[in-house]
Order: sequence, then C-alpha cells, then structure tokens
Amino acid sequence: MSYACALCGKKSQVGNQVTIRGKAKYLGGVGTKVTGITRRRFKPNLQSVRTQINGTVRKLMVCTQCIKSGKVTKPVKNKPFRLPTASAS
Repeated sequence: MSYACALCGKKSQVGNQVTIRGKAKYLGGVGTKVTGITRRRFKPNLQSVRTQINGTVRKLMVCTQCIKSGKVTKPVKNKPFRLPTASAS
C-alpha cells in the first residue's frame, strides 16, 4: 500500500533541503552562504480514519485537508437519544 491519501491521491513529493550558514547583511554580517543541498521528501499528513462508504465502515489513510474539508463521513457510533413518547390513554 503506497503512502498516499485514499480520497484525493496526495502522495510524497521530492525537493531540496538547503543548508545555509552566515549572518545576513542587514543584521551586520557579510551575508549568508549555501553550504549544502541534499534531496529530501515532503510527506503528506495522513491520518487513519474510520469512514462510512456505501453503508460499510472501513479504515482509510486520509490527508488532513480531506478531513477538514468534509470529504470524510464518519460513522455514527451510537444511535441518538430519543425521549419516550407518551401514549394517549
């Protein structure tokens, strides 16, 4: 199973980690220098969530943006409480 969102398909991206040393000129230094560039991976923030899909409850790995936007419907754990109805006698 790949490390990707089950709903939107968001997955890892690659980029650079840039290492900088020195003091900025506006702070009184001689300027900053790039001392190293290495490849790195940017991973999505995936969470394991119980979701209800077509009446069945499943666990999916979903990114937090899909959870916040309302694309995930969480199952109802308990039936809502209802007051007993008074019978007319």
